[in-house]
Amino acid sequence: MLQASQKWSWIACFKSNTLLLDMGNEMIFCTPYKIRNLTNDVLENPAFSLTDANFYEQVFSYLDSFKLWNEAQICQMALNATAVKHYLKPMLTKSWFFELYQGSEPSVDAIIQLKSKNQIGQFLIVDHTNEGSVCICLEECYSLDDNFELKQFEVIKVLNDRIHPLITKSQLQQRA
Repeated sequence: MLQASQKWSWIACFKSNTLLLDMGNEMIFCTPYKIRNLTNDVLENPAFSLTDANFYEQVFSYLDSFKLWNEAQICQMALNATAVKHYLKPMLTKSWFFELYQGSEPSVDAIIQLKSKNQIGQFLIVDHTNEGSVCICLEECYSLDDNFELKQFEVIKVLNDRIHPLITKSQLQQRA
């Protein structure tokens, strides 16, 4: 795992119009998040805080437990999740793109599925309230409908009744 450092700092880069993470030694991590979608806190180029580091490490450990991605992919997911969690402005839900979850086993994991009329995809819940969840797209490209798509790491907020578990108990029993 790429260890967080006190030397890391967030940079609101107006040249690229994105949030960057300066990791020292000429290493820069570029998030896909546009400056207009970020809170004003990030405009002051804050240090990568202890709160950021804790969240990054928790997400990294959680994702690593699935044994689905390599370390570099997990690092990228965890850093993007940290940026979203702490610096993305609140957003409105866009649940109309997704099917209602009709099952009886609600998701208890942060990796979930969302089902549009065109596709089923994996998402990471970064922030969860009683009303909705902020999710990062883990698919390379995810079709919301015939006109709109999400690219990997783009963010969408959905009502919780749209969240499908990645694996249900009945699927686990079928695998055993």
